[in-house]
Amino acid sequence: MDLTVAVLVVLVLLNAGFVAGWLLAVRRFALRGRPQAADIAIGSVTTFLDTLGIGSFAPTTALLKFRGKVADELIPGTLNVGLNAAAFIETVLLIGLVKVQPVLLAAMVASAAAGAWLGSGIVSRMRRRSIQLFMGAALLIAATFFAMRNLGAFPEGGIAMGLAGWKFAFAVAVNFALGALMCVGIGNYAPLMILLSLLGMAPLAAYPIMMASDGLLQPVSSLGFFRSGRFSHVASLGLTVGSVIGVSLAYCVLKFVVLGSQIQRVRWLIIAVVIYSAFAMLRSARQERRAAAAATA
Repeated sequence: MDLTVAVLVVLVLLNAGFVAGWLLAVRRFALRGRPQAADIAIGSVTTFLDTLGIGSFAPTTALLKFRGKVADELIPGTLNVGLNAAAFIETVLLIGLVKVQPVLLAAMVASAAAGAWLGSGIVSRMRRRSIQLFMGAALLIAATFFAMRNLGAFPEGGIAMGLAGWKFAFAVAVNFALGALMCVGIGNYAPLMILLSLLGMAPLAAYPIMMASDGLLQPVSSLGFFRSGRFSHVASLGLTVGSVIGVSLAYCVLKFVVLGSQIQRVRWLIIAVVIYSAFAMLRSARQERRAAAAATA
């Protein structure tokens, strides 16, 4: 069997487990509620941008923080659960558009999924303040990558569509770490593009690897959040519905419209929003520390 096809088969099986895990979590934690219009709108906008190559974790975190309906400690789980549908659809639609080394693709998505399994278990046990600090840092990192992308500071890369030897092993190991970091809201597209470019691959090669990594790691990490209940059921439902809308619209845009500099302008706007949200998250962490100190005084 072709390894790309094998990745898609595993993707379908994992998402069947994802649906079963969500249903079990609904029963176990007596979760109730319907998707709300605001969450659907957030999912539509951020997954639309994600499909165009901007990324969804940072802007979704920022908008959820602005809305204030999801507790900070539930945001990582909500991101992974609610945006899983987008990762699934994007992988199915786009994985075959750029031909990369099949063995590298399979190894990197497997390592990302393993990292996500480890990361979700850790994040599910983290205190609220720790999650706020990690997510504040994650948002600042995302803003830095967005600015680097707009300023043309990413390495140019080479022309290779695969790796061998120590470069292969190094890329797989780094993707394991990126899979774990996705559980606290650090998106993997920009780091992967930089990594693969520095190793001599074509920057475009990051796209199918990123899509397939997300497609496999998000249902895996979600299983950890389903066990702990550390996610917002209502917000995740809204993001899921919005994902179907956003990815479908973006796919049509990619086929029929050339966006050019418009994407760069949108990215600058996102940078401003993400930086504001980062400081809001860090401010919440400081307030959490002060409240804890006052309680023990």
